Amino acid sequence: MIRGRELATFRKRLLTWFRHFQRDLPWRRTRDPYRIWLSEIMLQQTRVPAVIPYYERFLERFPSIQALAAAPQEEVLRMWSGLGYYSRARNLQKAAQQIVEEHGGEFPSKMQGALALPGIGNYTAAATLSIAFGKKHAVLDGNVARVLARLGAVRGDLRESLRWKELQQSADAYLDPRSPGDWNQAMMELGATFCTPKSPQCLLCPVGQVCEGRKLGIAETLPEARKKRETVQIRLAAAVFADENGRTLLLPPRDDQDKVSPADDVPRLASNLWHFPTIPVNGNPTTKLRSYLRSYFEYEHEGNLRLVAAGRIRHSVTYRAVTVEPFRIDVKKLPRLDGSRRVPLHEITDLPVSNLTRKVAQAALVAASVSNRKHDE
Repeated sequence: MIRGRELATFRKRLLTWFRHFQRDLPWRRTRDPYRIWLSEIMLQQTRVPAVIPYYERFLERFPSIQALAAAPQEEVLRMWSGLGYYSRARNLQKAAQQIVEEHGGEFPSKMQGALALPGIGNYTAAATLSIAFGKKHAVLDGNVARVLARLGAVRGDLRESLRWKELQQSADAYLDPRSPGDWNQAMMELGATFCTPKSPQCLLCPVGQVCEGRKLGIAETLPEARKKRETVQIRLAAAVFADENGRTLLLPPRDDQDKVSPADDVPRLASNLWHFPTIPVNGNPTTKLRSYLRSYFEYEHEGNLRLVAAGRIRHSVTYRAVTVEPFRIDVKKLPRLDGSRRVPLHEITDLPVSNLTRKVAQAALVAASVSNRKHDE
């Protein structure tokens, strides 16, 4: 543990480095708690370069907590589409609505109030309150935990409950009470730029002199690797209808309480957004898909449907490795189904859809293009 004069020097060096060399990020140009909160939610599980354009577009459409609270959920999800982990967007809007109802539209400035909001845990609350309001709360996320593990030469699984608690105690002890917001950002910045998971730049580190991991020559081996969860292989088949006008059929987001289709046991790989009819398969996907269409859609001409294979798509969701086999099905009229939407196949992003659904649509469009070229020849 760094203490006394060494701690004072540590704080001074890190803050000086941060204030001179921090990345110019849009959420660092404001103290508006809404904008800071939004950035913290978007940055969960998502890299900075990917977040910036979404952050700017989202704020252009929803410039305030009130605007976000009042918007249709489908519009919120559409603006989030492609960023992934869509529960973040749903909770973001629920929290905005709660802020309007219970806090007069102002983000709560105390920890208890922030933690009572949907989708906000200790890290997000500490980050938002320290940066926006100057509250003395130390953040602890993956980047900060890695920095602390190397500073203190901490071994073992950092996410183990007792060890994580000890890391939080270290973070609290190191927090600069005069500049908690800058301090938290400096710790995160250090982890994101110099104290990276692989090949840390120890020689350039502004606080390398107090790092026990560096002194012992083990910084690069810390934190110790966690045991990875075994990968689960999932195989799916997707039906992409296309009528004479190029429109396709999308199924609605599924309510957690309702079973909408026989494919309800499929993991929510479409992020509970608009999606193509999709089923899990073993064996012949064409046979399975025909049976599904017959039972689910009660499609009167299913026996004449021509299923054109559109290649294979690889997709990863946490520990799941997904293979999707899309089939394009050209029809004169799209089947009818309550709650479904008919949209141009090349414009499905007008609705909130996942990256997986986008890949399926693109594969179907490519298959149609190849088929048309062969026909012309």
